[in-house]
Amino acid sequence: MDHIVRLDGRQEAALQAIADKFVATHQGDVMKALKEMIVLNGHLREKLDAAPGSSTRSRRLVG
Repeated sequence: MDHIVRLDGRQEAALQAIADKFVATHQGDVMKALKEMIVLNGHLREKLDAAPGSSTRSRRLVG
């Protein structure tokens, strides 16, 4: 991992609320939600890499 993000208490609470909603959309199945998130992140990474001006550095972080 190349970048660590630090969250304050308010940001952490907001992130937790979003995560809870995401898991709830998967009927409480955390593993199913995690797998979907991995797939969604992969699709997003492909779009970012295909965008004009995408750096080769970001491509190296994927593989």
